[in-house]
Amino acid sequence: MSSSIIQPVPSTEPTICHTARFEASAPLPSTTVVTVTGELDAANARDFADFALLHAGGALIVDLAGVEFFGTAGFSALHTLNVRCAGADINWILVPSAAVSRLLRICDPDATLPWSESVETALTALQGEPRPLLQLVAEPR
Repeated sequence: MSSSIIQPVPSTEPTICHTARFEASAPLPSTTVVTVTGELDAANARDFADFALLHAGGALIVDLAGVEFFGTAGFSALHTLNVRCAGADINWILVPSAAVSRLLRICDPDATLPWSESVETALTALQGEPRPLLQLVAEPR
């Protein structure tokens, strides 16, 4: 893995990618919040995953609360993100919108991807005891 996955790359400008906007901020040292608004689909899902991994520190919150459309390519990007974060020892949590939650109920019915209801609860969870990076037993959503 490259060092850019371990050390967050600061972001001062949002990135516009087709119908989505990606932004990165660091509310705490070594914790990055990647915020996505708009639509995540086949046109930008890979760019989203690359952006999130480029900006990830020791902990990553992926805030998708502003995503209005979430296609299956977006789910594939989240799965890739989950595997790559586990390989780089990065704890991460997803904050889904209603559109994202709808697809997760279908594509991730066992809730194997880590999620939280808000960025604030995700920050609290990341400061607590670390969760297993790859969950083998499902928890109810």
